[in-house]
Amino acid sequence: MASTTDLRTNVIIRWNGQLHRVTEFHHHAPGNWRAMVIMKLKNVQTGKTVEERVRAGSDVEIVRVDKTPMQFLYREGDSFHFMDNQTFEQIEIADDAIGEPAQFLKEGDMCDVLFYDQTQVLGVDVPFFANLKVTESAVALRGDTTTNVNKLVTVETGAQVQVPAFINEGDVIRVDTRNGSYIERASK
Repeated sequence: MASTTDLRTNVIIRWNGQLHRVTEFHHHAPGNWRAMVIMKLKNVQTGKTVEERVRAGSDVEIVRVDKTPMQFLYREGDSFHFMDNQTFEQIEIADDAIGEPAQFLKEGDMCDVLFYDQTQVLGVDVPFFANLKVTESAVALRGDTTTNVNKLVTVETGAQVQVPAFINEGDVIRVDTRNGSYIERASK
C-alpha cells in the first residue's frame, strides 16, 4: 500500500475495486480541519470521471502498470492500430483509451501502451510534442498587428490548431499534444 503523498498525475490506482487513472490531485488544508487530498479519477474501463476526497496520508493501492513502446500504424474508424517492434504483434485500441492527444498521432509515431496484467490495455501515453505540417491555413488580415493575432490552421492529421498569423500553409509547427496548443515553428 502507498500513501496519498505518493500520488502523481497519470498514476493508475485501485479505488473501490476498480482501476482509475489520477487525472488531477491537490492537497487541501481548510482552516483548523484535517488536511485532505482531492483527486479527480478517471475509470479506465468506463471512462467516467469522479472527484474523491480522502484524508491526507490515507492508504491507496497504486497498481503496477507495464509500459510497452509501440509504433502507431494507422487509424481505422474509431480504433487505432499499434505494433510492438520487438515481437511484431499488432493490437487494436479504441480512441477513447487514448483521449484528446489521438488527433495529433501520425503514422510511425512511437507511443507507450499501458498494460495491466500484460493483457488489459489501460491507455496510451502519446509523446508530449509533435511536429506537424500545416495543410490548410486561412489568410491573415494584413496590418492587423495591434494585438496578438491568431488564426486556425489544419495540420496533416486533420486536427485544428490556433497559431500566430505568420504561420503559412506548408510550415511545420510544434504542437503540445496534451492541450493542443501551438509551441513554435519547427525546422523542416
